[in-house]
Amino acid sequence: MSVVHMPLGWTGPSGSTSARSTVRAMEVGQHVIAVVLTAIGVSRAVGDGVALPVAVASGVAILGWHTAGVVLPSRTRSRRLLVWWLVGFAAIWTAAVVVSAEFVWLAFLLWLLAGHLLPLRWGLAFSALILVVVIVAPVLDRGTTSYADVFGPVIGGIFAFGISRGYLQLLRDAAERERLVTSLRSAQQEMAELQDELVLAQRHSGAVAERTRISRDIHDTIAQALSSIRLLTHAGGSRTTDEDASRTFAQVEALAGDSLADVRRIVAALAPAELEDAALASALRRMLDRAHDEAGLVAELHVDDTLPLLRTEVEVALLRTAQSALSNVRLHAGATRVVVTLTDDQDSVRMDISDDGAGFDVAAWEQDAGAGSSSYGLRFMRARLRELGGGLDVESTPGEGTAVSAHLPIHVEGLR
Repeated sequence: MSVVHMPLGWTGPSGSTSARSTVRAMEVGQHVIAVVLTAIGVSRAVGDGVALPVAVASGVAILGWHTAGVVLPSRTRSRRLLVWWLVGFAAIWTAAVVVSAEFVWLAFLLWLLAGHLLPLRWGLAFSALILVVVIVAPVLDRGTTSYADVFGPVIGGIFAFGISRGYLQLLRDAAERERLVTSLRSAQQEMAELQDELVLAQRHSGAVAERTRISRDIHDTIAQALSSIRLLTHAGGSRTTDEDASRTFAQVEALAGDSLADVRRIVAALAPAELEDAALASALRRMLDRAHDEAGLVAELHVDDTLPLLRTEVEVALLRTAQSALSNVRLHAGATRVVVTLTDDQDSVRMDISDDGAGFDVAAWEQDAGAGSSSYGLRFMRARLRELGGGLDVESTPGEGTAVSAHLPIHVEGLR
């Protein structure tokens, strides 16, 4: 990054194609203007009677200082460095004007530089000083002036300064467009990932529900029947005196007991999957693993052992909330650790997401949200949960992290 073009680097992302093209065009235009105006000043100064070595030395000093600002990289991004470089350029130009008033042509280059190197207020003040030198120089050189010597520089200065500020604004607009496009692409990718998570969650939820139904059916039919057979054969065997019949009853009882043990093993193998590998917990775990792999976050997931099987609509709403909240943590919080907790809160389920990031002023956010700010993430989360009869609580303090708590009734009526 050169001294002269530091502000251009500030205005847009380095990866922005349109921003790079605009910067390149401004660089080329600035170099051409510097060389052409210096050549005009030198040639007119010689024609005005200035010794050739003196005129050439003045031109070389101007181009040398300008080139130094272009080719020497800046080690800092201090505006003070810019100001001193521009002040030095103006001082060298003023000395050249003292040699010959014909060097006033280079004022256009100074106005252009002031437009994109200085803030508006200081740029106007600097341009006004340059205009004073341009107007006074002919008076000191020839002893007279004219309306053209006054109004010409005024119009030219306004035009040059305005062109420079306009280019700078165009560059900022291009950078903003690039940022919006990048944000939209990121949002599309996140939505695609969320859709994948939802499909997996719904598929897994259906599988869990089917396994639960089968385990209950086996328990309520076959297991109960085998248990009854075992009890009846035991009672029959204890009442009979026939040794053969007693031996048969004992065999039937043993066979029923073994079959009942097998059935209970099958039911036990089916039923725990409902709690150990629930759809929502699995989706959250994959989401946290991805956040750890991509952003280096230390992610923890805690699921209440008593959490019942949730309806798909509730799981989807909580998954969307978690996805949006984790996106905020990765993009804005600057956190190193995030904890997600799913809790069975009697008739409702609560999901808490906390991080150790930068935090923010919740009161100011609430006020901005009411005024229709562009901070949509938390607002959309809250609106979605309220539609399902739940809500979203946000606790945060600048510098002390953020905690987001979403809650939904387990049994929701009238879901959309």
